[in-house]
Amino acid sequence: MDQYKRMVGRVPRGLWAGTAAAMALVWGLYLLNPHAWPGLTGSVAQSALYTGNLYLSARHRTVKIVLVRLLQRRVVNPLVRAGLSVGLNPLGLALLETRGRTSGLPRRTPVGNGRMGEDFWVIAEHGHRAGYVRNIVRDPRVRVRMRSGLRYRWYDGLAEIRPDDDPLARQRAVISWHPLRALNAMNVRVLGADLLVVRIRLLDMSGSSEAVATTMTSVGSR
Repeated sequence: MDQYKRMVGRVPRGLWAGTAAAMALVWGLYLLNPHAWPGLTGSVAQSALYTGNLYLSARHRTVKIVLVRLLQRRVVNPLVRAGLSVGLNPLGLALLETRGRTSGLPRRTPVGNGRMGEDFWVIAEHGHRAGYVRNIVRDPRVRVRMRSGLRYRWYDGLAEIRPDDDPLARQRAVISWHPLRALNAMNVRVLGADLLVVRIRLLDMSGSSEAVATTMTSVGSR
C-alpha cells in the first residue's frame, strides 16, 4: 500500500484530470455510437494506453519523455506542420519558430493557440527538456504563425520562461471555455511530464515594424 501511495504521489500534477477527461471523451464517443470507428476494441485499447501512460509517468518518467518526444518528432509534428503549411488546422494549433541553439537555423514546433491579447502563452509539456524551451533560453526572439481573420500570418515575439507561474492555473485561463483549447490542454496534461509556462510578448500586433526592429536590436546586443 505504501508503495502504491508513493507511486501515485509521483504522478505529475494535472495528469489525473487529463487522463480522466481523455477516458471520458473516448467512452462518451463510444456510447454515442457504439458502431462507429474505432468501436469497443479501439476504446479498450485507448484506455489501456492511458493507463500505461499513468504507470510510466509515475515509475519511469524519463522513458515516457523519450517515447513521447520520439512520437512527436517523427510522426505528429511533421503531419501538423504539413497541414498548417497549406492552411489545414482542424485542432486550432499555432506554429512556434525558434532558432536552434547550436545551428542557428529555424526550428518550428506546433503548439496550442494560447493567444490572449498581445500575449501568447505556451505550456511546455517537458519543461526545460523541450528543445524549443532550450532554444528560447539561448535566444528569446521567436515567431508565431497563427490565424488572423481568414488567413494565417507570422507574428514576431519575445519569449520568456516563467518557472514560478502555475502551469495548470495558466492553462485554465487560456482555455476560457474554448473547446479546441480544452482538447489541446487535455493532450498536454496526458503527454506532459514537467509542465512549464512560456510567455511570448507579440511585438507587431499594432503593425509597428519600427518597434519590432528596435526590440530585436536591443536583445541581440545584450
